[in-house]
Amino acid sequence: MRRCTVNTEAMEKESAPMRIFRFYYEGFRAMTLGRTLWVLILVKLFIMFVVLKIFFFPRYLNRFDSESAKEEYVSGELINRALNP
Repeated sequence: MRRCTVNTEAMEKESAPMRIFRFYYEGFRAMTLGRTLWVLILVKLFIMFVVLKIFFFPRYLNRFDSESAKEEYVSGELINRALNP
């Protein structure tokens, strides 16, 4: 296990953002199991936001050529869904 030596004089002179950065940097550097968990979290986020978006959220507005046609479609959908929930 690593032992952290703290130089209090140097810490008092550092700015707050630098102290915050150093706090997280030292914490992540000392991790063992946490790195594996962070990798799992990042893979899960990638799957949720990239893969699922590609397969389950089609782009409806790409079939329209002009901006006005897209605006008409969106406003029509909002009105129809508000009137007929």
